[in-house]
Amino acid sequence: MKRRVLTSALVVALSASLAGCSTISSTWNSWFGDDKNKPAALETLSGPATGRIVWSSKGDNINFPLSIATPVDRFVVASSDGAVRALAAADGRELWRGDAGSKLAAGVGSDGRFAAVVNRDNELVVLDAGKVVWKKALPTPVVAAPLVAGERVFALTLDRQVLAFDALDGRKIWELKRPGEPLTLAKAGVLMAYKDTLIVGQGPRLAGVDPLKGQLRWEASVATPRGTNEVERLADLVGPAVRQGELLCARAFQSSVGCVNAERGSALWNRVVGGANGIGADDQVVVAGDASDRLSAWKLANGDLAWSADQFQRRKLSAPLLLNKQVLIGDFEGQVHLLDRETGKTRSRLATDGSAIVTLALQGDTALVATKNGGLFAIKAE
Repeated sequence: MKRRVLTSALVVALSASLAGCSTISSTWNSWFGDDKNKPAALETLSGPATGRIVWSSKGDNINFPLSIATPVDRFVVASSDGAVRALAAADGRELWRGDAGSKLAAGVGSDGRFAAVVNRDNELVVLDAGKVVWKKALPTPVVAAPLVAGERVFALTLDRQVLAFDALDGRKIWELKRPGEPLTLAKAGVLMAYKDTLIVGQGPRLAGVDPLKGQLRWEASVATPRGTNEVERLADLVGPAVRQGELLCARAFQSSVGCVNAERGSALWNRVVGGANGIGADDQVVVAGDASDRLSAWKLANGDLAWSADQFQRRKLSAPLLLNKQVLIGDFEGQVHLLDRETGKTRSRLATDGSAIVTLALQGDTALVATKNGGLFAIKAE
């Protein structure tokens, strides 16, 4: 069966229409404004700063699902115009710069030497220390950043096909086509590594794949889709997923947040919660926002609720990131909020360039924040 693709915005609109006429008026108000749907006002904070911006850099606007690669000691970033840069995590110094040759449709993956992006012509473009070494046309569109590991480049297409290429010459090594749901989400999915296993989001499941042969090793469900139609049952896994020890945790679109034991290939726990963004975690908690930007934290070990926080409702939050016992999360005004990991209370905030926070990435003890206007801000949490 040929699969269809929906964007997350269209899913929201269709869900509203399926819910009945009474929902249409509230959806209209949420789009065009009423007092009940205004973003929450920022809190007045009086305590000391719990983080600081240690360096910043400017690039081109970001109009695609950005992923920042974090090989040892550096951040590798890409802009919508095709520029790809490696920046030293310590001071933002540019280590190398390259150009993919055209505008991008997906973010960057890198192992420190090779960097891979996907352009709007749906070509996988691989650079070696900033120089383009090969391009390869992909069979179906891609919005997830490629993964570079073990001198191989992995791509995940919108129909959840996985392709593996030799990083040196672009030779296709294998492809994995698996039957799946008739409807898929046009949002960056899950593609990551765990030891010698490739981890792939396949609908609501995490799959462990042999990276050498493309054979399935195990799969475990993060969500159990429910609903009366394809839209309501859509529960694709949304990146970024996170790894803590042998646990892998991810969000299933509009359905749940859950963790899987990668050693056993089995589900550990999941909690029903709506939402469309990726999650954050450290060795104690998993944090995620719901569709109204209410934040929740669950204990990593068993999924018990640790706290919930509603001070950022409707502020169009980014996926969270955890650093030094704080939760960092960005909003539509370019504010980065720092929360206490134990309580969810806001401790301080940092302003960037006033445009929406697109993503946050972690390298060692430094978080890199990327904004829609192309701003890069490195933050240390105290």
